[in-house]
Amino acid sequence: MASVMEDPTLERHFKGHKDAVTCTDFNPNCKQLASGSVDKSLMIWNLAPKGRAFRYVDHQDVITGVQFSPSGNLVATSSKDRTVRLWTPSMKGESTVFKAHTAAVRSVAFSPDGQRLVTASDDKSVKVWSVHRQCFVYSLNQHTNWVRCARFSPDGRLIASCGDDRSVRLWDTSTKHCINCFTDYGGSATFVGFNSSGTCIASSGADSSLKIWDLRTNKLIQHYQVHSAGINSFSFHPSNNYLISGSSDSTVKILDLLEGRLIYTLHGHKGVVITVAFSRAGDLFASGGADGQVLMWRTNFDTKCYQEVLQQHSRRSTPDPLPHVSDIHPRGPHLHRPQPTAIQISPTVADTQSTDPHVIELGQSVHSTTLLNGQTHLTSTQAGANSHHSNGLPARHVASSRVGGWMGDESASGAGAAVWSQTGNGGGGRRRREEEEEEEERGQTHPLEVLSGHPSSLDSTLRHIVQQLDILTQTVSVLEERLTLTEDKLKECLFNQSQILKDVRSRRRTESEETDGSPVHFT
Repeated sequence: MASVMEDPTLERHFKGHKDAVTCTDFNPNCKQLASGSVDKSLMIWNLAPKGRAFRYVDHQDVITGVQFSPSGNLVATSSKDRTVRLWTPSMKGESTVFKAHTAAVRSVAFSPDGQRLVTASDDKSVKVWSVHRQCFVYSLNQHTNWVRCARFSPDGRLIASCGDDRSVRLWDTSTKHCINCFTDYGGSATFVGFNSSGTCIASSGADSSLKIWDLRTNKLIQHYQVHSAGINSFSFHPSNNYLISGSSDSTVKILDLLEGRLIYTLHGHKGVVITVAFSRAGDLFASGGADGQVLMWRTNFDTKCYQEVLQQHSRRSTPDPLPHVSDIHPRGPHLHRPQPTAIQISPTVADTQSTDPHVIELGQSVHSTTLLNGQTHLTSTQAGANSHHSNGLPARHVASSRVGGWMGDESASGAGAAVWSQTGNGGGGRRRREEEEEEEERGQTHPLEVLSGHPSSLDSTLRHIVQQLDILTQTVSVLEERLTLTEDKLKECLFNQSQILKDVRSRRRTESEETDGSPVHFT
């Protein structure tokens, strides 16, 4: 629909996951998009029009969270298999495993400097890990039920977390103490995040509410009730003027935070919307859901006069209920005049770019580092990936797996009804989708078969080389870790020695002054 081009427009859709898409994140370099899925795979999509996509399949259960490091050279994923993995987004498909929790891990996020990871889990804990030293650092343990999400503040001094105990907690990373707790939810708190300036936090709930608190006053400043079902994810625009949210009501909504109201409703997904994320520059955002698709949208935020956009679409807009806004404090300056209706994007928006990218499977048996309670162990993991069977299952079985358990498990306290559940395409629609995916899979060629007419021998040779390189890499990593520890001990010894020398000199100077009354200078 050409007339939609002035609105947030559907730039591309990415098809490759065999089940619901649960998490997304843009690379800070704006060249890649990562997504995790119920099908246990991590996909790295290259945003170039003809770029290839990579599939990593070493997790043993649903991937629940994904995030690029600030430098963009690492990707962290969390999973219901109780682990966190650090990936190098390349053809090698290498990953480091953190045996993170004793129950499903629901989220993972980097600190602003890239040196720490924070994870949230169904074991009721929030844990912080060292990326460089690859070890556990400390745990935060005051939640009384499953923890759904945890995030660092932009300056790294705070951590916000939320969960099924209906609370949002704020932690001081220096003292490890909970410094505030917000408990205004009627159901599970599903997602939490800081704005880019770190002055506010927002959280969403299974009760379809979204709330924003000002951390300078510890007051609720905005409360939105614009969705008709639970909110699963949201993301602040880098300007802090807008926020997008994805919901079990199958829509993505865009809020104008300066006006305190809803401005756009997007209907691109068929079924529950589980994840939304802005790019670092704010010109793109991604959404993923139960339909297995990743949609990438381009925005016109902060680039066009808001009033002009509203006038251009006033004739074809669909009225949408106004959001409920309460206690807006402090009120920001109005940049545009109010408008009583919101713009609703047509669900028939067409993809504007190329067809589905070629997917390269990366999950051969490789040696990886398993981190358990700070100890390093070498293990060999078999992901069993090939282009016809993902995770050892035929494409039909993978495609037909149920997605209702991703966030809808019953909590121990009985507080959590399903945050979202599979919405019904009929049996015929499901069968058609399975047949289409099987046809797509049959049309793909294993990357090793493209490289040579003797795939089996080349496969064996390359696998042996990769294993040897991995062993060397792990050996170097262990040596570097030992060298770092030695340097730290040496620095500590030198510091202690200098302190002792200072004490001795001070003592001698005092004794000399007491003896002859004149100061003595030491060199």
